[in-house]
Amino acid sequence: MRFPGGALSGLSHRFRSGTVSHRTSSLRSIPCFTRHMRSQPQQHEPGSGSGERPFPRSHSGLTPPFRQLTGPSQLSEYLDQYVVGQEYAKKVLSVAVFFHYQRVRRVLEEREREREREELYMHGPAEDPSGVSTAHVRPLRRPAELRQLPPLRAPLFDKSNVMLIGPTGTGKTHLVRTLARALGVPFAANDATSFTQAGYVGDDVDTCIQRLLTAANGDPIRASTGIVYIDEIDKIARKTGTDGSRDVGGEGVQEALLRMLEGSIVTVQSKGDPSLGKPEMQHHIDTTNVLFILSGAFVGLDNIIKARLAESRGSMGFSAKTFFTPTPVLNQSVENSDLVKYGFTPEFVSRIHNNAMLSPLTVSDLRRILTEINGSLVSQYQSQFGDIGVEIKFTSEALDEVCSKALERGGGARGLRGIMEKVLLDTLYDVPGSDIRYVLVTAAMIKGESPARCWRKDDNNTSSVSFLEAWVAEERQYWNKKERQERQE
Repeated sequence: MRFPGGALSGLSHRFRSGTVSHRTSSLRSIPCFTRHMRSQPQQHEPGSGSGERPFPRSHSGLTPPFRQLTGPSQLSEYLDQYVVGQEYAKKVLSVAVFFHYQRVRRVLEEREREREREELYMHGPAEDPSGVSTAHVRPLRRPAELRQLPPLRAPLFDKSNVMLIGPTGTGKTHLVRTLARALGVPFAANDATSFTQAGYVGDDVDTCIQRLLTAANGDPIRASTGIVYIDEIDKIARKTGTDGSRDVGGEGVQEALLRMLEGSIVTVQSKGDPSLGKPEMQHHIDTTNVLFILSGAFVGLDNIIKARLAESRGSMGFSAKTFFTPTPVLNQSVENSDLVKYGFTPEFVSRIHNNAMLSPLTVSDLRRILTEINGSLVSQYQSQFGDIGVEIKFTSEALDEVCSKALERGGGARGLRGIMEKVLLDTLYDVPGSDIRYVLVTAAMIKGESPARCWRKDDNNTSSVSFLEAWVAEERQYWNKKERQERQE
């Protein structure tokens, strides 16, 4: 076949430049295979598909599933604004949560890079607007290459689940809920007392993942990076004296929780909404990146720890197991052997890598909960009365009396609200809708000796002046009394 003049030289020139033109009419009838070779670097626009996407796509688009943090100290400082005391527990939680989500971020970035490498191999890079494209050269693999193992990934830390041990009202739930709010991740609170082994009456352990999916608004990707909090975990300890019957609420639940704590695929059903045309869907949630935080009061665990510490010191005379000087149980004293003696299986305890004990709240801690932290009880009542145009003040002596009553009653921070609701019941009932504009809560009112002092609205503001003078007089009397007590001591 004869080619037109200059066609061969033009064809060779185009092939050397990286492209082959098929527009020549004399070449259309010749079946040929072309190889596209890139002879010029591709120019990518900023923000184009060449950049990394470190997070997977959720239903709401390409968004990070959690907020970035600079370090554990940033989390601890955030917790200080909402939780009083418990410095050791804050440190343990901050370190565990920070490095857990650093690990999750790394895992998600690695998955995204693998997905991009697969797309690059299957489809090649995006076409360049200038007309210069990358060569799609895929030589056949040798059989020996197919038998080789894949390259090892970068080392990753294992998931670090946390267990909080402390009496009720010390802030265990509040700590975890505040952490989830700081990170912006889904949070599901559960009670272990309702869990039973699968097939028995009660909730299966998969219920906690169902609640986590609900907290994530049905987004399985956000749910797979959330926090599951299980309270009253000490209630599933192995029970003794069951007369041969199966312990479906104790050891059976521990066995069911093992796979989720370490990481497994849990199938849950999302609730649909027929009114909105949303059908029920089945989701498979991977719990590998879900952080589990367990908590409980563990009544009697301190005796187990003290007995172990006494045995480690040796014995002297009579029965050293009974006669030894009681020492304070330190936060670092909890060991896996103590939890095993309490009733947990070794397999379950080995999946809890961090233990932190919370100490009971003192009077000074309760006082700070009343007045200092964000969302304190006093600020809540002041805002509540302020919405109806009433100003309320509490004297320092009244606050001390509330803290003393809460310490005697027990229950920690929860006891504070119970006392406040009880003493303010009549005020909350009578003041709204009346002409009262100022309320002063004194120690006599907390003790039940007299009602709250109230001032009605007037035109010349004499009631406001009288209200402030009464509050200042109460404060002056309180501080003078404190100074006399300090001098006597």
